[in-house]
Amino acid sequence: MLSSLSSTDLLWLFVAAMGIGISKSGFPGVSMFHVVVYAFIFGAKESTGVLLPMLVVGDCFAIYVFGRKAVWRQVRRLLPPTLVGIVSGWLLMGQLDESFFKRLVGAIILTLTLVQVTRLWKPGWFERIPHAYWFALTLGFLAGLTTMLANAAGPVVALYLLAISLPKWELIGTTAWLFLVLNLLKLPLSYNLGLITPSTLAVGAALSAAIPLGIFAGRWLVSRVSQRLFNGILLAFTAIAALRLIGAF
Repeated sequence: MLSSLSSTDLLWLFVAAMGIGISKSGFPGVSMFHVVVYAFIFGAKESTGVLLPMLVVGDCFAIYVFGRKAVWRQVRRLLPPTLVGIVSGWLLMGQLDESFFKRLVGAIILTLTLVQVTRLWKPGWFERIPHAYWFALTLGFLAGLTTMLANAAGPVVALYLLAISLPKWELIGTTAWLFLVLNLLKLPLSYNLGLITPSTLAVGAALSAAIPLGIFAGRWLVSRVSQRLFNGILLAFTAIAALRLIGAF
């Protein structure tokens, strides 16, 4: 696969692989960058088979760097509905119109982002909602669907963890462990769909060297921003990701 690509394509793929590391270090909205680049070069469906093993590599590095800060209660709370969403996405893959689903998810994420911005502005308006179990069930299920169909669940999980006011380091550690479990479970499902092949694994192995560079660059950035600025950046990236899913640009 790599031999048929131009030097420009390879450069974009390498930069996007660094983006995987940055997204795993606390800026999940950046995940839309590597999703878009890989989909453009390899095709929307085929790119998921290239990206998934690379995401597992990114999860492993993220756990090594941030994993000790995980809040396991939130991992356990999100895991069941997310697993249901993954299985549902696997069953729907090949039947659901991908462009319609992306627009729907984008609209939901953008709505939730606006709700979170409003909540930061008027804390009392949505005081109880983030801690309601139905909220975790809904966003967990949506995250599972999105990660199976588009490898783009980072903004959904980030919105939930921001809504419950998880501090930035705990948010990153919790996300790292949650996505390692989910991405490992997705591997056999993607293999069953024919998305993971020796060729896609070879491409992923060649590009994965860029991932730790992104992890450490992201950690450097996170350590130098305040909690308030971190939340603002995260919401901005999430909104951009939602607009990209809708097809606004």
